[in-house]
Amino acid sequence: MITLGIESTAHTLSIGIVKDGNVLSNIIDMYYAGNEGLIPRKLADHHSEVFAKVLSQALSSALLNMKKIDLISFSQGPGIGAPLSVGVAGAKYLAIRYKKPIIGVNHPYAHVKISEHSTKLNNPLVLYVSGGNTQILVERNGHYIVLGETLDIGIGNLFDSFARAIKLKHAHGSALEALAKGGKYVELPYTVKGLNLVFSGLLTKSEQLSVRTDIPHKDLAYSLMETAFSMTCEVAERALFLTNKKSLIVCGGVAQNKRLQQMLRLMCKEAGVNFGVAPDEFNRDNGAMIAYAGELLYKKYGGMVIEDCDPMTNYRIDQMNFVFRS
Repeated sequence: MITLGIESTAHTLSIGIVKDGNVLSNIIDMYYAGNEGLIPRKLADHHSEVFAKVLSQALSSALLNMKKIDLISFSQGPGIGAPLSVGVAGAKYLAIRYKKPIIGVNHPYAHVKISEHSTKLNNPLVLYVSGGNTQILVERNGHYIVLGETLDIGIGNLFDSFARAIKLKHAHGSALEALAKGGKYVELPYTVKGLNLVFSGLLTKSEQLSVRTDIPHKDLAYSLMETAFSMTCEVAERALFLTNKKSLIVCGGVAQNKRLQQMLRLMCKEAGVNFGVAPDEFNRDNGAMIAYAGELLYKKYGGMVIEDCDPMTNYRIDQMNFVFRS
């Protein structure tokens, strides 16, 4: 089976092609917002403008044309409504135009499945860390259960918001990570509630301290990340002992952070647990993960009717058992 996957939940328009679990192409075109944040209309305009180009590059890279595609899959949510709708509309058009079956994919589910595939770890505990969310997940009876999560903002949103507050030119977690190198620790709020996390107090305090001339932004960036990652590692370690899992994967955009990987790897080593993380290409938002997850879902449930292929901006991974009933 050859599956084409479309990702458009936020600032990235990506189209990937997968054949029987093997990635044939994965073209990524990201909108750079600078310091202004993610403005939905601008994201949608970007995705609309580059859609045809990205599709052509994905097919060319895979040495295929649309006639060879067996299935169209797309990110159905969660995501920002305007850019998400562009990908959904593109997927529906291709399915109707070329008479192909279609299936919607939960975005976090795609992150999890491509990571399991890449790391070869079976049924691990999952730490999902992204711009919009932070969750501890476990699979039971074919569906994912949320053991713990952020009660306010996602860890990626935390980093991006602080980067904008201190007016970094590229207000993104990667730029904040670069700034944090060589920083010194400043005490900041640390809030863990069982298996749940709260990041807003950490953000507020960091923003308050950022106007002081005696505390370098480098120190605040370092302290913000160290505190957030320590909180995240604590809930992950707690969930490992609760579930007695012998493996842990971290996935999502923030999983690309090398310091977080280092902390989790050390934690897992001390606990005698296998640690896994996919290559960065598959942790950033990408179409190949949507294609891979779409292939899995189609083999299990079959395609969707076109009328059900609508954007779901608040589509939680634990709602999939209602969307796909086994």
